[in-house]
Amino acid sequence: MESNLEFDLPLPQKTVLSEKLADSLSGDLPGLTFRNVEGTTFLPGKATVIVGMRRVGKTTYLHQLRQNRLKAGVPRNQLPYINFEDERLSGLEASKLGYLVDELERTLSTEPRRGKTLWCFDEIQVVPGWERFVRRLLDQGNVEIAATGSSAALLSQEIATSLRGRAWTIGLFPFSFAEYLAHHDLPIPEPNQLLPGVELSRMERHFTDWLAVGGFPEAQGQALAVRNQLLLDYVDVAMLRDVVERHSVSNVTALRRMVRQLLGNAGSFFSVEKLHATLKSQGLSVSKDSMHQMLGYLEDCFLVRLVAMESSSERQRMVNPRKAYPADTGLIPIFDRSGKQNLGHALEGAVLLELERRRSTVTYVKTKSGFEVDFLAKFPDGKMELIQVCTDASDPPTAERETRALVEAADLFPDATKTLLVLTRDGIPSSVPQGIKVQCAWEWMLGR
Repeated sequence: MESNLEFDLPLPQKTVLSEKLADSLSGDLPGLTFRNVEGTTFLPGKATVIVGMRRVGKTTYLHQLRQNRLKAGVPRNQLPYINFEDERLSGLEASKLGYLVDELERTLSTEPRRGKTLWCFDEIQVVPGWERFVRRLLDQGNVEIAATGSSAALLSQEIATSLRGRAWTIGLFPFSFAEYLAHHDLPIPEPNQLLPGVELSRMERHFTDWLAVGGFPEAQGQALAVRNQLLLDYVDVAMLRDVVERHSVSNVTALRRMVRQLLGNAGSFFSVEKLHATLKSQGLSVSKDSMHQMLGYLEDCFLVRLVAMESSSERQRMVNPRKAYPADTGLIPIFDRSGKQNLGHALEGAVLLELERRRSTVTYVKTKSGFEVDFLAKFPDGKMELIQVCTDASDPPTAERETRALVEAADLFPDATKTLLVLTRDGIPSSVPQGIKVQCAWEWMLGR
């Protein structure tokens, strides 16, 4: 890095950066709910970039990384954390960020070092040219970098370009069921633990509550009206800042209609062509190309998750409708106008999010007979799982329909395991074809 003499920072900015650095190296780290992120967190020579929808807890996860290092014996003064979202740092240039490095080096020069220094940068995208600074810092060696940014300016597709292959991306989601239990200080059963009937009923109730409340940390424990307003605000911010402002979308009316359609019909098939025809019949002028772009923007900012049909043909995937799910099950009752509880849609969406947490790629399967399997998950280790989701399969015709789809799909994917997930014990069918595993979804979520 350059010498400190070259950092001709205005005195106010120097003061703010010095204060932020000093504060991060002293005092207690904030309390947090442990987030279980699948896979490797750091790779040599790469910056770890945490992405996800707004308000899912990316900043908190940075502090979790610092706490993990502290427990492993890394000194606190090797765990700096800087949040750049501060109006006093407006106009700060990346070329001046070396000042932070020099300041920390002065601190470390009188202290013994242990392991690598972990720099945690929050909202670093507000500093123009931040990627050059990060690459330069990585080239020094003996450092690791973790960074977050709002999805309005730091999306996974751009990170690879900005850091030129020097980034390792980690997706963060709303609380999983296990994280929800931990956040509320509720017991988490061990994988092989036998639970008495009372405990099983309690766990089923917790699971149903989680499906309704969702997993956004700030929404936990809030009254229904407050929670709904929070979640609506999240959606508005994602639309206005991450889509409208960022991509200069002018037809906000069409965007809002698309969002209502997607979030209000979780798990349903979605076709841009059909929605375009509907809007056109209602006198709303918007091109199909613009709608395809808007759909991509909504997926990029993590507000919507899309599942395509499994096919080796790219054209087949594009021609067939996709299934759309909200980023969190708590959004479903807000936008669903049917007045029904719709636990089935919430359960399906929760399973999809869990599969994404497990770093699998997910599609749905259409069999030759026209049956549908909700998900085909392909995991990083090469394993595959066919998953059918049904709130209640105790009725024999329902069980026959759901399992027949799995059996037919297994002919196409013979190496895939076959799983039928139900909401509660009461929804388990009396019998299923050989080779199909039936589980309560909450047990599957907890790895039981």
